Amino acid sequence: MGEVSDSFTVDLRRLTVLRELQRRGSLARTAEALHLTPSAVSQQIAALAREAGVPLTERDGRGVRLTGQARVLLAHADLIAAQLERARADLAAYGDGGRGSVTIGCFSSAILGLLPGALRALGERLPHVRVDVVEAEPPDLFTALDAGQVDVAVAVDFAAAPPHTDGRYRRVDLLTDVLDIAVPADHRLAGRDRVPLRELATDPWIVGDARSCCGAVARSVCAAAGFTPDIRHAVNDWGALAALVEAGQGVALVPRLVQPLYAHRRLALLTTEGTPPSRNVFAAVRTGSEGDPVLTAVREQLRYSAAELFAYRSPERARTAW
Repeated sequence: MGEVSDSFTVDLRRLTVLRELQRRGSLARTAEALHLTPSAVSQQIAALAREAGVPLTERDGRGVRLTGQARVLLAHADLIAAQLERARADLAAYGDGGRGSVTIGCFSSAILGLLPGALRALGERLPHVRVDVVEAEPPDLFTALDAGQVDVAVAVDFAAAPPHTDGRYRRVDLLTDVLDIAVPADHRLAGRDRVPLRELATDPWIVGDARSCCGAVARSVCAAAGFTPDIRHAVNDWGALAALVEAGQGVALVPRLVQPLYAHRRLALLTTEGTPPSRNVFAAVRTGSEGDPVLTAVREQLRYSAAELFAYRSPERARTAW
């Protein structure tokens, strides 16, 4: 390739493809995330390389990896995307900010436990704003956020989520969601308030898919306690998980966000001895969009609703056996 032209320009849509390749690490996974073919992804990256006048990928065995020039370009792409978001936010703020639409991407247990109260309050606060909700988890949730398909992402900190230092997003912590142990009502430990997690090492376990936030967190919590759980049932639906625990099919870690939904179930919730396992729930928007008045109102309401929820979900309530 030749030297970089003083007047070079790049297609922002192709920058999005390059950003996704950085996130996913392979052409095939990038293609799947963007609903393209691997060939189309290769063509977009090649066209962007021609526009920039520098190589953006290099062979790495059967796959490709980003060049140093690609990482330099991506650093600028993040700044460009943030500035465009600021322009959009400034235009939105020019009006009264009381109209429009917003899409919240959120993981299932927060949809069950956090969003209902927040959405009711937002309906009163912003009656002319349409709020849509889609269920999603990282990394797909942040792919959708990058693409503008989602305006606010509500997620859990785990391996698939972006790190706190990722400059592409402005994030705010919402709550610490404690995980309690759900056991059948006639379980040998059902009468105890607090138990060491390791005492359940020989029990059958009900755990979500390893790619889901709760599935990943449950596995890491058990590993930190010194054992690998004997997973008999892989279930992502919280109602189904509770039904299996009630039926005596195993034990599970259940976040307090969803525990009020189990009031009719014959099971017991036990607090883990010592510092209980937990997960950090946060909300994120694209950098530059934080000045948008509608997104500001949504984030404020999420924080307020999370604070109310945190105050209500006391440890004493969480230890109640049903």
